[in-house]
Amino acid sequence: MQIAVVTGATSGMGREMVLQLSDHFPFDEIWVIGRRMERLKELQKQTRITLRPFCLDLSRKEDLQVLDQALKEAGGEVKFLVNAAGYGKIGPVGTASFEEEMGMVRLNCEALCAVTRMVLPYMPHNSRIIQFASAAAFLPQPDFAVYAATKSFVLSYSRALGEELRDRDIYVTAVCPGPVKTEFFDLAETTGQIPLYKRLVMANPRHVVRKALNDSILGRPVSVYGLTMKAFRLLAKLAPHGFLLSVMRKLS
Repeated sequence: MQIAVVTGATSGMGREMVLQLSDHFPFDEIWVIGRRMERLKELQKQTRITLRPFCLDLSRKEDLQVLDQALKEAGGEVKFLVNAAGYGKIGPVGTASFEEEMGMVRLNCEALCAVTRMVLPYMPHNSRIIQFASAAAFLPQPDFAVYAATKSFVLSYSRALGEELRDRDIYVTAVCPGPVKTEFFDLAETTGQIPLYKRLVMANPRHVVRKALNDSILGRPVSVYGLTMKAFRLLAKLAPHGFLLSVMRKLS
């Protein structure tokens, strides 16, 4: 049995990834993981492949153990792993609650590492891992400090993991989009407002996911959608970060 595992499948790019995987790959099952069972069940109506829903909070150790046990019992091969679960909160450090700030680290970093480690033993040669990072990984982000730091972690971890797995022909792609039109910002803006310049470059999640899948198939280590974000990535490599941070503060 060949399966795909997708976290964060209830909304946004995780949900879109399930739809596009279902359209283009002949999996026996797609395991969809999220915290809202009704959303996961609704997703089944829009796909032609059997979905196996897991209503889990991946920041909880006991919920991770449920997934670990299911992998052991299934005895299948995981051809695609997509870690799309994550969230961010806008505002200076201390604006969000302590639990929300620490929760970003647990879900965006710790849970991603835990799920990856659990799934790896079940991945055969020529498999794919897609980790959702962010263009925020390229540069520290005032008023988005914790979130950007977690995504920098995801990018670094993914690049290193890809090198480690090269001999097994398992390809790791870190997806680094800019702002995307999803429910992400409904949650993020409960503690602050997204700057206007980010609103102006919001991307369509369908396009971001399509490029991510294409880049993954081609074995590319990083996927960046759109000319604006590609230019931002280059700028973050070339310009002093102190200068860029001062410009960002003025634009905000």
